Amino acid sequence: MLDIKFIRENAEAIKEVAKNKNIDLDIDQLLKLDKERLLQLQYIEELLAEKNKLNELIPSAQGDEKIAVLEQGKNVKEKLVNAQPEFEKIKEQFEAMMTRVPNLISADTPIGKNEEENVVIEKAGEIPTFDFPVKDHIQLGKDLDILDLEKGAKVAGYRGYYVKNEGVSLMMALMMYALNKMIEKGFSPMIPPTLVKGNALFGTGYFKGKEYDSEVDEVYEVASGDKEQDGNSSKEKKFLVGTAEPSLLAYFGDEILKEEQLPIKVAGYSQCYRSEIGSYGKDTKGLYRVHEFMKVEQVVLMAADIEESIKMHDAMLEISKEIHAELGLPYRVLKICSGDMSAGKFRAFDIEAWMPSRDGYGETGSASNFLDWQARRLNVKYIDKNGEKKHVFMLNNTVLPSPRPFIAILENFQQADGSVVIPEVLRKYMPGNLSIIFPKK
Repeated sequence: MLDIKFIRENAEAIKEVAKNKNIDLDIDQLLKLDKERLLQLQYIEELLAEKNKLNELIPSAQGDEKIAVLEQGKNVKEKLVNAQPEFEKIKEQFEAMMTRVPNLISADTPIGKNEEENVVIEKAGEIPTFDFPVKDHIQLGKDLDILDLEKGAKVAGYRGYYVKNEGVSLMMALMMYALNKMIEKGFSPMIPPTLVKGNALFGTGYFKGKEYDSEVDEVYEVASGDKEQDGNSSKEKKFLVGTAEPSLLAYFGDEILKEEQLPIKVAGYSQCYRSEIGSYGKDTKGLYRVHEFMKVEQVVLMAADIEESIKMHDAMLEISKEIHAELGLPYRVLKICSGDMSAGKFRAFDIEAWMPSRDGYGETGSASNFLDWQARRLNVKYIDKNGEKKHVFMLNNTVLPSPRPFIAILENFQQADGSVVIPEVLRKYMPGNLSIIFPKK
């Protein structure tokens, strides 16, 4: 969310950003509502001041004067009764539009209409060649007896899956490797809640609007009721997170930090849940697009310095590149164009690993810089060296998700005999330092 003062002073720039991000938003209407809101608020404050003044006169007023004062008070009260609902109506419309105002984009963000215009800025690693028929991860998973999609669909429905035997060890090895990598990089590890209140998701931009909308938000709402500590039924709606990012950032909600505490670097391991409603009909087979998975996520809270945030953003991306290189996975980095960025992003990258069955790259991570857009929603500030309160900048990046690197490892490291070689950096996390998974006879 942007500051309304900033929007007033930069209306034309924000109109341009909205156009480039494919966001249909009437900034002129927003500014009109802003003026109406302020005028109505001023009117209410004047009525309240008049009411207070009349209340002070009542005790000393006598006779006709008292009757006149009481009559004036009655008129003021009636005006307030009418004015307050009108103000609330304008305020609600104003706030609904404010939640959709996009963040500015960095100078190096490509201008483009959609994901087709993202820009490949780097490729690394050697794409493997095979002198035998290549299997996809579905067939490999079946032959190795480490993946069961049929039973997954039977028990969990569409996009359900079971990981079995050495596959479990491999997936958990990916998670442990990722988490330890982040600890080595100076990030504090955390296992955050995956069942959260709506404010965590609104605050981080996972609701398109002010409230949850099941038609557009790829988030699961929990239907069953809950109890508060006192035993009463909870009125709070609860949701399942699609990444640890909302939980990690909301941890600092409504806090005022000190500049010397910054940057705060946290890595979170969590289960993740995504409805994938916007991806109907895409990647319907295998593990590439599923409703639940594990992931290690990195987030940073830092001082409000754009240039320093860009350096931090680049450093977070470097960690992802290092991880892909250590896993031996060929990868490429995409700079995300304006039309493929969500409202709150200032700057973004995707990293993709080579997947032979796709004969192309598949996304394995995303790094985003939101500046203070999320911090304003979550109300996270810090006191700078001059004693001034500012909103922190917030950045996030995927360390590793569980399914897609799993796909890439199976497919890139398959052997002619049907076995799969496990990347060396993962072997210490495998039972008995297992280095190869063999087909089951």
